Amino acid sequence: MDLSTILNSRAVRSLESIPDKRSLIRHVSGVAALVYKLDTSTVLQVLTDREKLGSTGVGRGIAIPHARMEGLPKVIGLFTRISSPVDFGSIDNRPVDLVFTLLAPAGEGAEHLKALAMVSRTLRDKAVCDKLRANVSPQTLFTILCQASLPKAA
Repeated sequence: MDLSTILNSRAVRSLESIPDKRSLIRHVSGVAALVYKLDTSTVLQVLTDREKLGSTGVGRGIAIPHARMEGLPKVIGLFTRISSPVDFGSIDNRPVDLVFTLLAPAGEGAEHLKALAMVSRTLRDKAVCDKLRANVSPQTLFTILCQASLPKAA
């Protein structure tokens, strides 16, 4: 599994700024509706409910919002780069500028966890994050993410 199996290039966005975490989740929900033909309010609700359990801001300017949702055929992803970082309630109190959102089928456990681990591994790489922060083109961001998630040759 690599990110190209869960991430549609049209679900990669680069924003100049966004006022707050709630607006960001609303934006991501709208992109999910547009790209993946999902109901905006349902996506917004599952992501908001998950954030109530605890922030998905993992530190170092990165957030990985994730939730399970009825009616999805497979795990899907969305990526947002923000030029002006936003407070996300992260564990290190740093604002977030790289956001990878995962939505998984409600009954899916293993694939959701595999995707979450893959995204986490990819964004743990400082060089990858530096490249993502240095680029604003959604197509370039998509390419960086997909290449970074490919298995490394021995």
